[in-house]
Amino acid sequence: MSNVRIQIHCPKCDYTEDYHRMLGQCPSCGSTYLDAIYITDEPLPWPEALRDRPSSMWRFRELLPILDDANIVSMGEGNTPLVRAENLAAMLGLKHLYFKDERQGPTGSFKDRQASLAISTLREHGVNEMVVASTGNVAIAYSAYTSRASMRLTVFTISSVPPEKMREVMIYGTELVKVTGTYDQAKQVALRYAQQNDLFYDRGVKNIAAKESMKTIAFEIAEQLGAIYGPDEDGRPWRTPDWYFQAVSGGLGPVGIMKAFRELEQFGLSHGLPQLGLIQSEGCAPMVRAWENGEAIATPVLNPQTRIATVATDVPGIAYTLLREEMLHTGGSFEAVSDEEAYQALKHVARLEGMSVEPATALAFAGLIAMVRKGQVHPNEIIVVNVTGHTFPVEKHLFTEDVFREMDVTPAAQTEIPQEGLLAALESVGRTVERVLIVEDDPGASQLVMRILKAYGVPEVFQAYDGREGIDQIEALLPDLIVLDLMMPGVDGFGVLDYLKAREPLRDIPVVVVTAKDLTAEEKARLTSQVDSLLAKGSFMDEDVLQGLMNEKLR
Repeated sequence: MSNVRIQIHCPKCDYTEDYHRMLGQCPSCGSTYLDAIYITDEPLPWPEALRDRPSSMWRFRELLPILDDANIVSMGEGNTPLVRAENLAAMLGLKHLYFKDERQGPTGSFKDRQASLAISTLREHGVNEMVVASTGNVAIAYSAYTSRASMRLTVFTISSVPPEKMREVMIYGTELVKVTGTYDQAKQVALRYAQQNDLFYDRGVKNIAAKESMKTIAFEIAEQLGAIYGPDEDGRPWRTPDWYFQAVSGGLGPVGIMKAFRELEQFGLSHGLPQLGLIQSEGCAPMVRAWENGEAIATPVLNPQTRIATVATDVPGIAYTLLREEMLHTGGSFEAVSDEEAYQALKHVARLEGMSVEPATALAFAGLIAMVRKGQVHPNEIIVVNVTGHTFPVEKHLFTEDVFREMDVTPAAQTEIPQEGLLAALESVGRTVERVLIVEDDPGASQLVMRILKAYGVPEVFQAYDGREGIDQIEALLPDLIVLDLMMPGVDGFGVLDYLKAREPLRDIPVVVVTAKDLTAEEKARLTSQVDSLLAKGSFMDEDVLQGLMNEKLR
């Protein structure tokens, strides 16, 4: 818009100039990390002006680095839904869990935003051929958008990327070069190729357009949360979540996300910054290791050991340093989870919420589960997970025999794998379980447990929503098994247990305690003598939960 002036700023030396040319580095100090800043003498016309604009990320045109709308290359990317995760939230004991569903972009990932803005700026500056290094989503998105813009693209990738995904890249006419080595080595080869042939090389987080495009995710999240929860206490129309979760490789996405929330605060649209939950695979987690060791610069991983190729960035570069500074000021954490935990989370999200997500997104969910279990994420906080892409059939190579062995339901496999979970629990009661009472004050969690029990053949499942009602129903029903929450109004779970143990007809009923409470050592010792199994709500997400409820056998 005419009332917004765009400048290019170097954070290292404070050099600034009006945006009119592409800069690969700062003219003053040579730094390759530059920012776009937006200056206006008038109020930003949001949110009113957005209501009548087309449904894409280009609704936020004022805060994107493009000079002439005629250069925009778009296929309707952005404006993806914010979906409430009711079942997963109930399992984790959370009240406000949302998915930002980026699978709905033109090529099925959040990288469509990056491709749209990057290719638009290149067109604006007369570039017609470019080079990029990628492990998947960027290659596909850039291939689609360069084709639309009639530009030539060369992609450098690594040999572990699924061949089916790379065939999709070549459908667009992209030249594909596979490098036998690490992703960082592929980036080095791509850069040399671009320099030797005088071609534009996309530098990821160092490319202004790339990180500016990621801001639009945050703009939409804040706008959508504002529509759900209304203006904040100061009358700002949009809302900042308490947590933003994403799996990270190079770290481009969260860098843009945090820049966006700062701009929203600058223009009076929302308040504050989210805490970051940034997740990596244990087999390639340079950011996590550096964070845990208190290091400002991440040490490269020389030999990545993850099957999830899209996050196998062995040299994180400047993004880690930037994100570490964010976390030191606003809170959050880097977390590492195993590939196996990611695969389990992938299946759980599909089965609980009907969403098929890419393994990188599954890492984010596995990290969320781990942080809920540790008590880092609290039940009443607003949490948004970036669903960065879809699980296409090309991901099938990731689910090798050793990963799927736990899912093999042949008789031989069943004898090798311990049967923990609800089925084993029901069997260990010693008699047929025909009647179960769930005492849980959260209707969503109670309903989900009831569905699981019903699915596995329990004919009668009853529900009570507080301790007093639970005691009354126990007296009347004499259930074969009780599933009991600890934290309830009035008579809590401890009170129910004390009542049961004091009465001869009731004290032998098996009880499984399910709680989101961070128990003290004294409380744990007390429960040990009173219950048959103790299960944290976060641990609902073990594989056998989809075959039952508990991950410990009743004794």
